[in-house]
Amino acid sequence: MRVVSPGDIIFSYSDTLIKAIGVVRAHAYEAPKPIEFGSAGAYWEKIGWRVDVHFRELVHQMRPADHAALIAPELPDRYMPLRPNGHGLQSVYLTTVSDRLAGVLIQIIGPQAANFVRGTRIADEHSPADAVGLIQWESHQIKELQDDESIAPTEKEALVMARRGQGKFRERVALIEQACRVTGVDKTEHLRASHCKPWRDSDNLERLDGENGLLLTPSIDHLFDRGFISFESNGDLLISPVAHAVSLERMGIDSARRRNVGSFSQGQRGYLEYHREEVFLSSRALPENVVLPRQPA
Repeated sequence: MRVVSPGDIIFSYSDTLIKAIGVVRAHAYEAPKPIEFGSAGAYWEKIGWRVDVHFRELVHQMRPADHAALIAPELPDRYMPLRPNGHGLQSVYLTTVSDRLAGVLIQIIGPQAANFVRGTRIADEHSPADAVGLIQWESHQIKELQDDESIAPTEKEALVMARRGQGKFRERVALIEQACRVTGVDKTEHLRASHCKPWRDSDNLERLDGENGLLLTPSIDHLFDRGFISFESNGDLLISPVAHAVSLERMGIDSARRRNVGSFSQGQRGYLEYHREEVFLSSRALPENVVLPRQPA
């Protein structure tokens, strides 16, 4: 899930059929089981990874087993999405499809698939969308917090304000940090208090712990919150391989230059370790984008 990138094409296979084709809208992010997956609602306590995809249901749904002779030669030796006979693999949830295999699938499905992929690229529909799952999850957590009668009203207010980097949490972060580590901006009105271990993953003590935060400008806060950048314990800036280099440069980050932002406290290092392990988009095994087959003359 964490190697999927915006603009990648997804083939949806279910009940022996490729029923839909989609385009990835955003990089993966932490989220509970979506509400749509079950009548009991989201499994808020079971957190995984979510990728938002814009799907188009196919009018002519395709059965790979009917085209095994065309598909089998393009299957990889490892992590194949289908068996050579065209039947599915129960153990596979998501795997990379090569350019050649994607081209074969698009040709078999027909014009709807080709037009969808081409139209998506022309219209740039794969621009990243808001992380809807995060909004739902955090809204659920805030409601639980507000309904918890064991927490005093003043503490509830502080915890809710901490989600937005305000109140008691910001005050405590400001006792440790004086400026944005990346840009050097030190005017408080231009800085946000950003959690290293995300608010959604933290307990109530961690949500208000000043060592669980950095003061960052809004653009750097966005990059840090969504895992496009992180920091080593020694202060080295880490840049995700999926981050858009041009956008980073416009935000003041040269992805080709090594950069150290200074030392961190022992407490900060612990929280940053969590960020590197659970938030930072560190994988380098990026899937290939689909290349459309040539149209017949």
